[in-house]
Amino acid sequence: MEKKDKKIKILIVDDDQFLLDMYSIKFVESGFDVTVALSSESAIEKLKNGSIVPNVILLDMVMPALDGIGFLEEMRNKKICKETIVVVLSNLGEPHEIERAKKYRINDYIVKASLTPSEVVERVRSLLQKQRQSF
Repeated sequence: MEKKDKKIKILIVDDDQFLLDMYSIKFVESGFDVTVALSSESAIEKLKNGSIVPNVILLDMVMPALDGIGFLEEMRNKKICKETIVVVLSNLGEPHEIERAKKYRINDYIVKASLTPSEVVERVRSLLQKQRQSF
């Protein structure tokens, strides 16, 4: 299999099953290999045990127990998926929340209400294209 034929792997982390399903369907329809996690803890476990090495992580900020910032801290401190594109997809759109997330070297911050799922897919494609061009 040639490299260009490999599906892009995306991990979607959100505690809302409806949103997980909606984004998962949209990304699968767009040709991505999708894994979902209903919690940050579950996502960290999948990343630590190597069951997925995603090209992209879509991360919600507001989740019970370990929130998005906690996930980012764990991921960065343990040096998990250092090359993975991280996109926050949250309902929190206040500037201080965005700045707080940017401290963890995220690649993009999307307020859920501002883009349709199709537009989110296109944003992710754009980030992947930029990453390819930087190599």
